[in-house]
Amino acid sequence: MGNEFLNIMNPEDVKKIISTLPFNKKVEKLAIENAYQRVLSENIYATINLPPFKRAAMDGYAVKAKDTFRASEDKPTSLKLLEVTMAGEVSQNKVEEGTCIEVSTGAPIPEGADAVIMIEFAEKKDEDILILDSVTLGANIAGEGSDVKKGELLLSEGEFITPDKIGVLSAIGLSKIPVYVKPQVAVISTGNEIIKLDEKMEYGKIYDINSYTLYNAVKSCGCQPIHSEIVKDDFESLKNKIIEFKDADIIITSGGTSAGAGDVLRMVLDEIGEVLVHGIAVKPGKPTIVGLIKDENEGQIIFGLPGYPVSALMIFHVFIAPFLRKISSLNGVDEENNTIKLKLSRRFRPARGRKQYVLVKIQENQAHPILKDSGAITALSEADGYFEVPKNVEILEEGSNVTVMPLYFK
Repeated sequence: MGNEFLNIMNPEDVKKIISTLPFNKKVEKLAIENAYQRVLSENIYATINLPPFKRAAMDGYAVKAKDTFRASEDKPTSLKLLEVTMAGEVSQNKVEEGTCIEVSTGAPIPEGADAVIMIEFAEKKDEDILILDSVTLGANIAGEGSDVKKGELLLSEGEFITPDKIGVLSAIGLSKIPVYVKPQVAVISTGNEIIKLDEKMEYGKIYDINSYTLYNAVKSCGCQPIHSEIVKDDFESLKNKIIEFKDADIIITSGGTSAGAGDVLRMVLDEIGEVLVHGIAVKPGKPTIVGLIKDENEGQIIFGLPGYPVSALMIFHVFIAPFLRKISSLNGVDEENNTIKLKLSRRFRPARGRKQYVLVKIQENQAHPILKDSGAITALSEADGYFEVPKNVEILEEGSNVTVMPLYFK
């Protein structure tokens, strides 16, 4: 079975298969201090008016507006100061004609007052306040419910919780925030040549790159990654590790997907699951697997990525990241398609018969193809984005227009 060649599928067909994979979103309530960068799972409505009372919008004096109508610097109006009220305090006096109460920003408007004159337009003189300018009715007063009225929609389901939204939720006294649970994604690196980062390098071995790159790529998509120890490229080791992660929502492996003797994941899936995709007509990343592990529910999703770091991350970006962002409810959050149309800096000959994703560096308003193989992780660190070349294109001349797309994990 391991020697069967890949059943190559068109990339658009693969995207359709992935988009319909079964997944049930879960919700939870978090303390507001833990809700930062999570996604709201329901609409939030104002439970009180905001502000909840009439308050001073400026430091100054609460007055009756008509007492100031003829006031000027040349002929100030004198008002009797009754008291000083700070934010959080409630005035014990009522503003009558010829009187005022000093208020700080945010303080409740005393009874009888219908305007606040800014402190800059008044002077203290003994027990009185000299008003040096006139104010209109309602000046410098924030009315009750002037921001949001009770019952109005504050935030919508699917919104990404940022510090300003934390402020809005705090303003209505909401201490527990309903959010979507982050999908749990196990990340497994396979390969007999892979060693841990703290192991001594030996000839023929390479350090584990994919565990760490994919772990953080998963995190960038709003999911909770679960790190795995390196798994040897043999049937029992991989099967046991997959079973170990039976409670994860999704499993992502890298390595062990190529046609031939190393095609371990497909053989494991033949026994404990179902292969939906085995090979995509793209470069890099042709030997990619999409499948389901059989369980009592609809099935656990598994993605098998190639071992080469560039191949693994490009397939992750193009095919898996959109799905992860959808199930974590991050689709539409910071997902502006900031594509840039640029000219190629040099002639480029793509692979024949497959769509190709070409990494580029942007310099001097040109797209410079990065001509490194799929094992060169520095190609991704140097890249500013990539462009797609359809499978029927034989050559792109220098100066050709290309559309450069950003990378999710950059």
